[in-house]
Amino acid sequence: MSFPLATENLCAGYDKHQIIHDVTLTIPAQKTTIIVGANGSGKSTLLHTLAGLNSTQAGKVLLEGSDLSQLKRRDVAKRMSFLAQSSPIPDAITVSTLVARGRYPWQGLLHQWSRQDEQAVDDALQLTGLSAFKDHPVAALSGGQRQRCWIAMTLAQQTPLLLLDEPTTYLDLRYQVDVLTLLQTLTQQHHKTVVMVLHDLNFALHFADRLLFVKTGKVIAELNDVNDCTAELIEETFGVRTHLVTDPRTQKPIVIPLWLANER
Repeated sequence: MSFPLATENLCAGYDKHQIIHDVTLTIPAQKTTIIVGANGSGKSTLLHTLAGLNSTQAGKVLLEGSDLSQLKRRDVAKRMSFLAQSSPIPDAITVSTLVARGRYPWQGLLHQWSRQDEQAVDDALQLTGLSAFKDHPVAALSGGQRQRCWIAMTLAQQTPLLLLDEPTTYLDLRYQVDVLTLLQTLTQQHHKTVVMVLHDLNFALHFADRLLFVKTGKVIAELNDVNDCTAELIEETFGVRTHLVTDPRTQKPIVIPLWLANER
């Protein structure tokens, strides 16, 4: 079986400091895979290495079966897009201009801006509900709308694979749900493969098709069914005792931390 993204005995980190240790995993196509773990566990480092932003110290990242380190950056950018946790907004840039920057892998000396590029931007704006705001300055939008702009930029890149690092950071509850629902729609209706790091475990359990639990730079559990999540796994990963109940609407688990001293 072919996977859009995989690793083989991956080790990675910064300079000589190794953070990711001997990770072998596969990312299934057209699913939402969410990486969870405590602060400092290595989950963002793992995501950045999957995106090719960190060099591997050992092992491989495989993009559609090819060694990522051997591929040209422009070729990678046509197959995989990455959205950082936060990005500075250029002064006075409009929504459509920002989204158009997602077309950079397709531009070059022999390929100038075309009707195809224009259509990709229009489609991304429509999919993210931003068509009415295309001429507005990005800085004038709400936090949720700005995050949709960045997602629209990655969609304009027209890659089958999207990697996102904490896409709901700094958003209130409404906009967190808004953004995560949009990303879920991309896999369920538009055949995208989404990989993201997320802090909120309950959101991860609700929106994930697949969960990766990371601890001290290792993937200690891969769940293909969120209902396989246990209180014991959460305690091992986060060091917190919890109780799991079932959401009567979705039949998915909800995590309740045990706050009381006599429950610890």
